Amino acid sequence: MAKKKINLYKKGKPMKKIRIPYNGKQVTAYRLRISSHIAMDVEKAWELVKTSALLEFITRGKVTFKPISGKFPTIWTQGSSVKTKMLLYGWLPFGGVHTLYFERIDDEQKILATKESDAICKVWNHTIFIETAEDKGILYTDEIIIYAGIWSKIVTLWAKQFYIYRQKRWRKLSAKANKSTV
Repeated sequence: MAKKKINLYKKGKPMKKIRIPYNGKQVTAYRLRISSHIAMDVEKAWELVKTSALLEFITRGKVTFKPISGKFPTIWTQGSSVKTKMLLYGWLPFGGVHTLYFERIDDEQKILATKESDAICKVWNHTIFIETAEDKGILYTDEIIIYAGIWSKIVTLWAKQFYIYRQKRWRKLSAKANKSTV
């Protein structure tokens, strides 16, 4: 299956400068949206999205998580929070303690939304959308709103590459799963 990325912003720009409320004032943040077609059953993809194992697999090589409590829960649950330390590229500490709050896990709409933050990234709100694609498989979209003060643009540029990498790892997982079912 051919790789297909769909950009949801005009002029092919997945990054968009926006204004958001933060600590009682309006600040400049960035919205990043990256989408890919992934050859996987929508229900299988949705079940995977809700697992910590998927997060660790798709981020491996770019971000290593070190949960404060020792390990992540196997399945994410709406309303729960986890605290972790992040190591970029497996060795570079970033942001101190990173908190993930699972704001929404919608089994019907197939939407998972987190509100995340740490000492550098004051706002890292991540929403995953999974939709059935017309030609089988799924359209997988990551939408992230990032505010990191004066570092917002640099962090968002890094995040763009990170989410492209994550979706590449998704496609690798899909190809592996499809081979094992043949």
